[in-house]
Amino acid sequence: MNPLKSFLVALQFLTIVPIRIRYAPDAKIVGHSLLYYPLVGLLIGLLLSLIGWLGSNIPVDINASFVLVVWVAMTGALHLDGLADSADAWIGGLDDRQKTLAIMKDPCSGPIGVVALILTLLLKFVALKSILLSQSWLSLTLVPVLGRTMLVLLFISTRYVRQNGLGSPLVEHLPRRAGLILVLLILVGIILVCGFREIWLILILVCLFKILRTIMLRRIGGTTGDTAGAVVEVSESVLLLATALMQ
Repeated sequence: MNPLKSFLVALQFLTIVPIRIRYAPDAKIVGHSLLYYPLVGLLIGLLLSLIGWLGSNIPVDINASFVLVVWVAMTGALHLDGLADSADAWIGGLDDRQKTLAIMKDPCSGPIGVVALILTLLLKFVALKSILLSQSWLSLTLVPVLGRTMLVLLFISTRYVRQNGLGSPLVEHLPRRAGLILVLLILVGIILVCGFREIWLILILVCLFKILRTIMLRRIGGTTGDTAGAVVEVSESVLLLATALMQ
């Protein structure tokens, strides 16, 4: 398996970086690309920290706005779209599995989805202000990494409920043992690099994952691409708020 091809597939899918892949990646390459999601998160985090650092001398409200706009733009609002669809489906689905899945397939966002987006972006903005004021560049860099590490953990542990869905090749061809080792290495590496202070963030992340996964299993019996996007957005928001409160 060519690691470069898998990385490029991950970068192309998770960001708006203009990468032209001249070959049609096979399902195994797509499956292995999930292992590179945290690396893509690292690149996003480094970019956000660089922008925040460059804007240190401008008003923090403007700086936080720039960072947030770049964050959304870099990802093409991919995960925000999943959050909006999931919010609409969970409220409109009325505890019915089939109705929930049907609403998630609707490309239009309802009022609940819009409210979820506004509140999420507001929470991120407020937390970013605190993080930028304290110049916690390492924490800002790690949040996108951990958000995409959650995707690896989600797909290696949770059934994908849509046949022939966007995430089907990921789940079918993801090397689960390698994925689990990767998640453990990332979490241990963060503790070794950042110190035991970051254990609280990891504990929060693990508890949050357990809660979100349980909610998905009870409603739809697994995960979808939309709920995976929602997991990223909720994880990033909670981690940002936790980091801000720990300053």
